[in-house]
Amino acid sequence: MATINYYLDKADKKGLSPIHLRINCNGKQIKISTGEKIASIDFDKDIQQVKNSSDKHIEINHYLSYLKDRADELLNKSYKKNYTNKEIKETLNDYINAYKENHSVNILREQISLYGKPFTFVDLFAGAGGFSEGFIQAEHNNKFFDFLVANDINENCELTHVVRYNHQLGLDTEFLCQDITEPDFLDNLISKIKGRKVDVVCGGPPCQSFSLAGKRKKFDKKDDLFSHYLEVIKVLQPKYFVMENVKGILTKEKGKIKELILKEINSILDINEIPKLTEFIKGLKKTNKEDDFLLDCLVKRVEIEQYSEVKGEEAKEVYIKTIEAKFRKLTPEIVDYKTSKTDERISTIRHGFNLLIRNKEWEKLKRDIIREKDYCNIDNDYFVDSFTRFLTELDSNEIILKIEEAFKQLKVSNLHKKTCNDILTALKIYTLNIDDCLNLTKDFCDETQNLELNNIVNDIRLYKIEAPFIANSSDYGVPQNRERVLFIGCRKDQKFISEIPATVKDEEKVSVFEALYDLDFVGNDDEAHTYEVVDITKQYNGTAKKMKSLLKERSINGKPNSSNGKTFSEWSKEGRLNGRFKNASKPFYVKSTEALSNGEKVFDVLHNHKTSKQNDDVIKRLEIILKEGDYKSAQKKLDKCGLSSNKRNYNVLNPEKQSPTVMTIPDDYIHYNTPRALTVREMARLQSFDDSFVFQGKRSTGGNKRKTEVPQFTLVGNAVPPLLARAVATEILKNIK
Repeated sequence: MATINYYLDKADKKGLSPIHLRINCNGKQIKISTGEKIASIDFDKDIQQVKNSSDKHIEINHYLSYLKDRADELLNKSYKKNYTNKEIKETLNDYINAYKENHSVNILREQISLYGKPFTFVDLFAGAGGFSEGFIQAEHNNKFFDFLVANDINENCELTHVVRYNHQLGLDTEFLCQDITEPDFLDNLISKIKGRKVDVVCGGPPCQSFSLAGKRKKFDKKDDLFSHYLEVIKVLQPKYFVMENVKGILTKEKGKIKELILKEINSILDINEIPKLTEFIKGLKKTNKEDDFLLDCLVKRVEIEQYSEVKGEEAKEVYIKTIEAKFRKLTPEIVDYKTSKTDERISTIRHGFNLLIRNKEWEKLKRDIIREKDYCNIDNDYFVDSFTRFLTELDSNEIILKIEEAFKQLKVSNLHKKTCNDILTALKIYTLNIDDCLNLTKDFCDETQNLELNNIVNDIRLYKIEAPFIANSSDYGVPQNRERVLFIGCRKDQKFISEIPATVKDEEKVSVFEALYDLDFVGNDDEAHTYEVVDITKQYNGTAKKMKSLLKERSINGKPNSSNGKTFSEWSKEGRLNGRFKNASKPFYVKSTEALSNGEKVFDVLHNHKTSKQNDDVIKRLEIILKEGDYKSAQKKLDKCGLSSNKRNYNVLNPEKQSPTVMTIPDDYIHYNTPRALTVREMARLQSFDDSFVFQGKRSTGGNKRKTEVPQFTLVGNAVPPLLARAVATEILKNIK
């Protein structure tokens, strides 16, 4: 049994004594410098800690404790029984050097300069940073991306980004930790951009509320986030934007959501071209004299698009007040004075105008109610219908329906019916997106005018998009069949991109075995901090030749490359970042933002490779499922052994194929070779994250905490696979002007 302690060496000229690690084992002694110095008065020899009198006591004590733990693990808990002095020193010096390196450089290290053109990008709903990682990996013809700002609402997303991109890679990337639906979000985002031009915006608005795998809720705070994403696009007007989502969005509401998204994208206008459109609509009055009012409303609705948020809200109020004035003039024509003051139908119409004028305030109230509803977990209970009804009543379309019903009940004479219909049509125009307004304008055009309008529409639409593109991650070197929908908006002055070409053919796809085989040295309730050699011949005995044949040398993007390629696992260990980041520091882990501030960093060679602690029954259940090949086939045997489970599904990984879609719960998957769940690092490999990308904070969480916390498994499962993002970014670099 080895004993491990610290001692102070002789003090230097400044009175500081180096702290040394001393190991005694079988009569032999090893001494290693930790790289830290301390005044002897500040060190407590008995408890082996730096006293509170030192400014750096928290950081140094964390470092000493961490280093002692790694030494103890190496000497007293390792599978290997014999070490030479040299092996022990080399292993521990890896940890020490990583610590020294981190403290000998500034956070913003100088990157290797690249010749060529940098383009900028912003990552919204960034999560762990799958899009971010793919974009900074991408290069084409001396073109590459600079990372301006990332955004998400969760602190652990921010922590993971700050550690990766600021501390480790030395970028000056900003992070905005704020809900995109908040009123001052855009102002804060613009402030973080610092006046720089944004070339590309990417992001995947959270999609749980319309995922095929989850419940479909009304008034989930995540359900309408794509419209807020597009508001950012309207303001920043990047050359390209990419919006990623689950495949289920294409079929939600029988395809209506997809069509709505496309209409909203088509409704983003080039504000410089708006006067051309408004003049055209005004010109239609000559041939549609009886529809002056509606055409004026169309002009006002289109003009709202050119205003800032504040001025836009003022313009909306003027719009409703214009319609209200028309109704006020109509009222004495359709009812007497007494009725106009007391009738429920007239009051409904008047008060409906008031509600519409105060739409911004009602929208804010809706956001707050939805946030509180989600916080209180209102769903599948006696409360949910009441909340749904109330929130529905606040919608502008519902208010207009009630106004329409009030007009219907008034039974207005034919003499005034057109005026009533015009008021209702004008209210509906208020709620239309620009794409629908343009379609309505066509109703007032003859054949020649229609041709002219089509030419104007082509000029006025800022972005070109035909249809969303379905991308399977496995087509881009990711060892996972993860289908995602990409909406790629191309600004009208840029080359059109309709799809992302695959980088690998079907027969070239990366297998699960390629991705994970070299990490297969952990057991149940185990954690590894360094790589260990995996001997395929010993592990697989009679099938070793077949398993070795699965390993292929490839380029970064997964394309087979026998001349100077690397295996997927080698790329994962060495990293796929481009040449700018040769000065990157060693990766490290911290448990929280406070720990980062205190310098409580963990510099392991391998991070996030810890298995869950599973009891004997669970292990037996997994053994049976693994042996049978899938959960369904194993049901009878599980029942017979008394090991059946209420769990909906287990996915047994097939080493020769790609994994199913990686989600956020590790227990959903069974390792192909061992009856256990996957580690964070293994799931990250299936997502194509480099091993140097460390997922920070808690490893997992459960219960109601899942609503607010984003632990490591959630960070991984919700991410865009970096190699898919890299393919998207590369295609943009090929086309961007």
